[in-house]
Amino acid sequence: MTDLLSIAPRDKAEILAQALPYIRKFHGKTMVIKYGGNAMTDPALQADFAEDVVLLKLVGMNPVVVHGGGPQIETALNRLGKKGQFIQGMRVTDAETMEVVEWVLAGEVQQDIVGLINQAGGKAVGLTGRDGGMIRARKLKMVDSKDPNIEHDVGQVGDIVSIDPSVVKALQDDAFIPVISPIGFGENNESYNINADVVASKLAEVLKAEKLMLLTNTPGVLDKAGNLLTDLTARRIDELFADGTISGGMLPKIAGALDAAKAGVNAVHIIDGRVPHAMLLEILTEQAYGTMIRSH
Repeated sequence: MTDLLSIAPRDKAEILAQALPYIRKFHGKTMVIKYGGNAMTDPALQADFAEDVVLLKLVGMNPVVVHGGGPQIETALNRLGKKGQFIQGMRVTDAETMEVVEWVLAGEVQQDIVGLINQAGGKAVGLTGRDGGMIRARKLKMVDSKDPNIEHDVGQVGDIVSIDPSVVKALQDDAFIPVISPIGFGENNESYNINADVVASKLAEVLKAEKLMLLTNTPGVLDKAGNLLTDLTARRIDELFADGTISGGMLPKIAGALDAAKAGVNAVHIIDGRVPHAMLLEILTEQAYGTMIRSH
């Protein structure tokens, strides 16, 4: 990597000027960002992420952050002597696990992110799906991927019934950056743990976001030989599901991304959160980082 301090002022100005068409194009537009994986646990990448979010806000875009917290939940459960269990990429969540999920996501992780963004000069506000009645959920019915007659009980894992984005819109219009924990509530006020990729995708739909960006621990979607697939259509995704190329934790990610693309989100990107400033590279340059998903 070139030493940034050695870049001549004139070159810096040129680099900034090249970002102008993108800043103009996306001014006033909403960007939903799913923040997870390594980008979330490496301090240098955390600082880059926070700076990116603040910069996007200051040049007139509306970033909305939805975060995960798998590793942090795992650590907390281990401290309590509980073993995490997954079925088809979803965490099985009993009542005790749900309590841990809530205090880890809405307490620790969300507040860390809010602090990082504020430290970088933004004004972040933490929310869960309960705030403003944002995410109504019901118990997820999980059908077995091989045998549709079998249904798995994954406990307090939620399926989104509806999202009311009014609290997000109110904050956005007031120079705040919403940071959302993927926790929903049911009709009896019970809590649900919802996959963060699914929340980000659904939120991008209801906010009519310009872009949905899912930061992940891989360069993007890879084919069986490990090559990056930079551009995916709905048809190609169905093929990759069918032959098992896309599996595990990538399943809910891609399924949600495809739904968002079909519902009118202009561009959905799965990008490598391990690349410093991956978001700025994706939004403000011509270079494609990761996989872009289109509905047709």
